[in-house]
Amino acid sequence: MMRASKIIAAAAALVLTASAAGCGSSSGSSSDKDSSYTEKVEVANSDDIAPIAEDAEKEIEWFSYFDINPSRSSPEKRTDLALFEQKGGKINYTRTGSMKKYDDLAARLLADDPPDMFWYETAMTFPANCIKGMFQSVDPIVDFDSPIWSDVKETASQYTLNGEHYVAPIDFGALSLMTYNVDVFEDNSLDDPYELYLEGKWDWNAWYDLMTEYVENAPADEERWGVNGWFAPFIFHSTGKSIIQYDAEKDEYVNNIEDPDLDRAASLLYDIQKNGLYNANWIGSCSEAFNNHVLFYAMGTWAVTPKSGDNWAIVPMPKDPNTDTLYTTLAVNAYMWVKGSKKNDAMRCWLECARVASTQDEYKEAGREKFFVNQPYYTEQMYQMMTEEVISNKFVRFFDPGYGISTLLSDNDSATNDTLEAVIPYLYTSVMKSDENDTQFTWSQLKEQYTPTLNSELKTFNDSYHEFIGK
Repeated sequence: MMRASKIIAAAAALVLTASAAGCGSSSGSSSDKDSSYTEKVEVANSDDIAPIAEDAEKEIEWFSYFDINPSRSSPEKRTDLALFEQKGGKINYTRTGSMKKYDDLAARLLADDPPDMFWYETAMTFPANCIKGMFQSVDPIVDFDSPIWSDVKETASQYTLNGEHYVAPIDFGALSLMTYNVDVFEDNSLDDPYELYLEGKWDWNAWYDLMTEYVENAPADEERWGVNGWFAPFIFHSTGKSIIQYDAEKDEYVNNIEDPDLDRAASLLYDIQKNGLYNANWIGSCSEAFNNHVLFYAMGTWAVTPKSGDNWAIVPMPKDPNTDTLYTTLAVNAYMWVKGSKKNDAMRCWLECARVASTQDEYKEAGREKFFVNQPYYTEQMYQMMTEEVISNKFVRFFDPGYGISTLLSDNDSATNDTLEAVIPYLYTSVMKSDENDTQFTWSQLKEQYTPTLNSELKTFNDSYHEFIGK
C-alpha cells in the first residue's frame, strides 16, 4: 500500500509541475517577489522552432503509461502539443504499464520494433537503461548552445555517457519542500523560516533548533512533532554529495558512503529521530499534518492544498551549514529518444516545442493563471517558491546517480524488503528506522552492512559501462 501511495504521489508531483509550466502531463504542476529572486533568463520563442521537413516522417510514437493527447478526462490540448501540430507533427500514443514499462520497452527493442519516445524517470532511466541500449544520445537533434537549450546545458552535462548527452531537460519541479503554518510560528514566538532563508540563515541548525523549541514547549496535553514527510535524501544532497558518485578521473561510478559530509547528514537525521522530532507515519496532506501538531510538512506540492483562512508558507530544504552553496534536487521532466528510432526531425521538433512551451513567458503566465483558478488560497510566496525560486540559478541542480545503477540498488518497484525500498533510498532514511528490538540503526552499522553490496553492484555496473563506452 505504501508503494502505491508513493507512486501516486510521484505521478501527481510530475503532473503539477508540468501544468504550471504549460508542458509535461496533461493535467496540472509544480510569495511576494523581492530582490532575492534571480532575473529571468532570455529564452527562445515558437518562431525559433523550424517546422518538420516536408520529406521527413512527422508522427512520433509515444510509449508510456500516460497520454500527451487530449482525453475525455483532460480535453484541453496542451501547449506543447498545439505547437508541435502547428509545425506539422503528430503524437501517436501506445500504452504501457507504469510498473512494467522497461520490460515492455525491452520486448519492443528485442523485436526490432522500437517506439520513438519514452518518459524520463529518476529510477533506472539513466545511466542503467542507457547502457543497456534502450535509449540513444540526443546530440544529433539538440543543440545545447542554442537559445532554446543553453539554460539547461549545465544540468544536461550530468547526464552524459562517453561525452554524449542522453537527457535534454524540458523543465524542473520541486520534489519536496518544507511547508509550515505561519500562525503557529507566530503563536509560539518562533523565528519565521522564510525570513531566515532571505537572510541566508536557513540551514540544518536553524531547522533543528526550531523543531526542538516547538516540541519541548508543548502543553502537557499535546503531543508535538518537528517534521513529517519526505526529506532525508535531500538533507544528504544538501552537502553536494551522494552515496554513489561519478568519478571523472576513473571514468566510473564509485561508492562514496565513507564521505565525512554524509556522516554529518546521517548524524543530524539520527538525532531528529532519537530526540522525538520525527513523525514517521504516512500523512497524506499538509492540513492533516498541521492538525497533528507537526511543525514542518516536507512533501511535494501535490499534498499542499490550503483552504480559506490558512496562512501557510514554503521554504526549500535547509542548507548544509558547512557550505555556502545551495543545492537542489529536482524532478527533471524530459523525453528519452528510444534507441533505433529514425524520426530525427520530428523528435527535434517535439523537444523544442516542449521546451519553448515550458519557458516562454506567455505560456508560463497562462499556466500561472490556471493554477490560481484551481488553487485560489495559495499565496504568491508559496507559488513563487515552488515554481521559480528552487529551480533558479541561485541553486546548483543536484543529480544523484545512485537511483539509476541497478535493480537492487535503485529500483523500489522491484524491492522485496519490508519497506519496499531499494538499497540507495533505504540507506538515506534508515538512521531514522529501528531494528526488530526497537533499537535505532546507526550510520556505522548501515555502512558496514551495505558496503559489500554497494561495491559488488558497482563492479557489475562499471564493467557494463566500460563495455558500453568501448573502454
